[in-house]
Amino acid sequence: MLLFHQAELSEAGDIAQLVNSAYRGETSRAGWTTEADLLAGLRTTTQEVASIIQREDAFMLIGVERDEIVASICCEWQALAGHNTAHFGMIAVKPKLQNKGYGKAMIAAAEAVTARRWRVVGYHMAVISVRHALIDFYERLGYQRTGEFVAFPEKSELWQPKVEGLNLQYMAKLISRSGQ
Repeated sequence: MLLFHQAELSEAGDIAQLVNSAYRGETSRAGWTTEADLLAGLRTTTQEVASIIQREDAFMLIGVERDEIVASICCEWQALAGHNTAHFGMIAVKPKLQNKGYGKAMIAAAEAVTARRWRVVGYHMAVISVRHALIDFYERLGYQRTGEFVAFPEKSELWQPKVEGLNLQYMAKLISRSGQ
């Protein structure tokens, strides 16, 4: 059973290792969410995860099974058009545990926590636009393509694109609040 809690600073290294193993390199190929054919290098660092954990307007939510961190999601508060929203990123599940509902459970838990904590009106995320299976997965969870695209960010100290012309596609999900 997956248990959820907000990450502590001492867990930053384990979270960074999980995220990197789910996104990049040969270990990521054991799951279906790999970016190994698109990007080389790291997705994140222990320092980046630690800085998120220490922020007032963000947190890392983790899923733990048998005392092991097996899933994570970064939740950041953002004001969009004068409304509280939550931006989700670094959504990761240990590659050999993917396709068991953990990603869906992590997103649902993050939605519930941010709705309570920040009283958000919706959620958004950015997905590499050529990741069609992942976009389809988010659509099944109620996220919609916004039609907005931005160039994939350059962070040569962390990652190097293996293909030309990568971009990010934004997806969003609004909360329907009855009586409003």
